[in-house]
Amino acid sequence: MNPLFSFCPQPPDWTVAWDDIDAAFEWIRDMRGCTQDAVHHGEGDVWTHTRMVCEALASLPAWRQLDDETRRLLFAAALLHDIAKPASRREDVPSRITFPGHARRGAIMARALLWRFGVPFAIRESICALVKHHLKPFFLADHADSRRVVLELSQTARCDWLAILAESDARGRICEDLPRLLDNIALFADYAREQGCLDRPWIFPSDHARFLYFHDNGRSPDVAPHEDFRCEVIVLSGLPGAGKDHHRNTLFPDWPCASLDELRRELGVDPEDEQGTVLQAAREQARQYLRERRSFVWNATNLSRLVRGEGDPPAGRLSGTDTHCVRGGERGDTESPESPATTASAGEGTRTSAVGAGDRVPGPDGGARGGMACSPLTEWAHF
Repeated sequence: MNPLFSFCPQPPDWTVAWDDIDAAFEWIRDMRGCTQDAVHHGEGDVWTHTRMVCEALASLPAWRQLDDETRRLLFAAALLHDIAKPASRREDVPSRITFPGHARRGAIMARALLWRFGVPFAIRESICALVKHHLKPFFLADHADSRRVVLELSQTARCDWLAILAESDARGRICEDLPRLLDNIALFADYAREQGCLDRPWIFPSDHARFLYFHDNGRSPDVAPHEDFRCEVIVLSGLPGAGKDHHRNTLFPDWPCASLDELRRELGVDPEDEQGTVLQAAREQARQYLRERRSFVWNATNLSRLVRGEGDPPAGRLSGTDTHCVRGGERGDTESPESPATTASAGEGTRTSAVGAGDRVPGPDGGARGGMACSPLTEWAHF
């Protein structure tokens, strides 16, 4: 058994072997001495909090009733949920300690660690989604559009598992607002159940409807958009060396391609230099194909959502196209510390979906739909 999962408490006593866990993992020991804000964490440092979270999880009837694999998955998420706090700690205001971005950063660190442990892709991404979103159940009531938050979460994380993890996170601390946190978690679970996505992803009328909903604040998730496509755009996404060019040459050898790498070579621009001229040339190339209603391949994506928007195809001009994504290289799914997040920036009239390397477009009930039906990529909801 994987060493991370071997410490999962077992019946009948459900004991958390914390001393053994501490001895086994350096990243657990790194939490020792990382102090937290006393208002929210009167128990002390991150190391103490993580131990209390694991012990709280092991005591929850809802966790004990799960199957062995799911219990191990959630226990790993509890161990990892604050892994990035030591690296994210800030004390900008006297006597106030914060950890900005620790959940998102923690998911990245957890992914690398789980990859090194050889954890299967689907399990790894489920754990990373729980780490990334572990704070969301505390604050659902604060969002102006709670439905959007829950529907988005359901695309990559099980909301019922997220509620269990959040409850253990709340009970594994000393704070005055524990009753409020527990109430918020219960409201989160009830609302996800009401929306029909507590233990499954919300199913959109189509991939196109899913994409448009997450890119248009005024759109309903219940309405299937009109689909009248004039051409097809294939979006390649994956780690460097994952095989994107190989799949393009194999699957679409006769299609024109807007490729940043090829444009860099043509323009004599180093990848480390300013990329504005390259991006402008790629967008103009894509616009020309769209004006001609020619199907083409877009090979200019980035794994970071913060950076990716700069290199996406021109959204407004993709109206009326049929857009799909090929994830470059299955090796990128199983042998890389980074998951190949997929994305396509498109406008009204553009259908989007995702396919694995070597596949074409999935059918209406294909594995990519809803994100959790196949390997749950971390940002599939935004594709």
